[in-house]
Amino acid sequence: MKAIRNPILTSITALSSLAVISTAHAADHGDSPAAAASPAADITDVYAWVDSPTQLNLIMNVVGTTFSDSVQYVFHVESGSAYGMTSGEVNIICQFDASQAIECWAGDADYVKGDASDTVGLAGRNGMFKVFAGERNDPFFFNISGYQATIDAVKAAAGGLTFNDAMCPALDSGTSGVLVTQLMTNGDGSPASDDFAGGTVGSIVVQVDKSVVAKNGDILAVWGSTHQR
Repeated sequence: MKAIRNPILTSITALSSLAVISTAHAADHGDSPAAAASPAADITDVYAWVDSPTQLNLIMNVVGTTFSDSVQYVFHVESGSAYGMTSGEVNIICQFDASQAIECWAGDADYVKGDASDTVGLAGRNGMFKVFAGERNDPFFFNISGYQATIDAVKAAAGGLTFNDAMCPALDSGTSGVLVTQLMTNGDGSPASDDFAGGTVGSIVVQVDKSVVAKNGDILAVWGSTHQR
């Protein structure tokens, strides 16, 4: 297995489904200048879900539509029997050459190398995982104007808010309803718009047998990172 070093970016897990191909502009989610300077290493999102008792699905999306041959893309998976009690990290590491051919290691259990642009996936030598890599629509939905209207409303009310022991503001049902409505609309009552619609990302999609990563139990913790090779 290749060593991992010099982390550039990290991203926390979310849930979503794979989107269809588009030729529109590349997506970004408003990262710092340092992250934006290395778009092929700039993670927009990491998605993880289990759709059967034996299979874990993972997606890492990055800015742009191609992958860098100087970056390693890594899924980190820990496992345990209870939330907050995971350990025994297993890494799924992928990297590309200049022609966009991929090679990936699924822990010490399996390895794959070749062209992963076919959506059926490129299968590992031991049949324990498969991988796809290529351009996809950005599946992230974000309503910027509604979000900004909500922030403005909270700032305007901040002086009169009280907070509980967890530092969460106490809101009456009317105020809470107004904020929810703003998030569900563009802030002016019109239907919410997806400000990332049509944006494209480079997606690395992995399906891996749970036995590879669930060494310590069925509860999985997943995060992603990119690293200079």
